[in-house]
Amino acid sequence: MSIRILVSLLICVSLGSAHCAEKEVAVAVSESGDGFVVQATIRPPVSLRTAWDVLIDFDHMASILSNLTASRVVSRNGNVLIVKQEGVARFGIFSYPFKAEREIRIEPPRQILARNLSGTLKRMESELQLIPGSAGGVRIEYRAEFAFDSIIAGLFGVSFLSHEVDEQFQSIVAEMKRREAQSATDPLQPKQ
Repeated sequence: MSIRILVSLLICVSLGSAHCAEKEVAVAVSESGDGFVVQATIRPPVSLRTAWDVLIDFDHMASILSNLTASRVVSRNGNVLIVKQEGVARFGIFSYPFKAEREIRIEPPRQILARNLSGTLKRMESELQLIPGSAGGVRIEYRAEFAFDSIIAGLFGVSFLSHEVDEQFQSIVAEMKRREAQSATDPLQPKQ
C-alpha cells in the first residue's frame, strides 16, 4: 500500500467519513475568448423537489444570497420568466455592483436556462440541470459563460467567479437544507 493511500485512510478515520465524502459544491472556472466559462457540480443532501423550489424562488433570492439586494420576477409567460436582480459582488478589497435583467426558461423540474437581456455584464448565459440521484437525492450540473464590462472584474475573473459561484451555491445549498428540514418537521408549513 502506498504512503499516499495510507495517509488518506488515516485522515478519513481520524476526521470521520464526512470529511472524505464528495464536496457539496465543486466549481471550476476557465478563460474562454473575451470571457469565462464556469462549471459546477452541486450535491445537496435534499430531494429534487426542494432543490427545484429553492432554485426557482427568484422573488426570495435576495434573502438567500448575500450579494443580492433585490430580486423579483417582473413578467411571466408560461415557463419563461423575466427576472431583475441587483447587488454587489465582493472579492477581497474589490466590489462589483451589478444589475441584471435575465430571461429564465424553466423546464420543471429538470432544467433552468438563463441569459442576460441587459445589465452590467456584457454577456451571461447559463444552463442548470437537475439530475435525480439514488435514494431520492439530486445532483446539479451548472455551466455558464460570462463576459464582464469591468476591467477589474475581467482581470480577476477566474478567482472572482470561482469565489462568487462557490459562495452562491453554498448559500443555496444551506437554504435547501433549511427547507428540507422544515418540511420534515412540519409537512404543512410552506417552504418559503
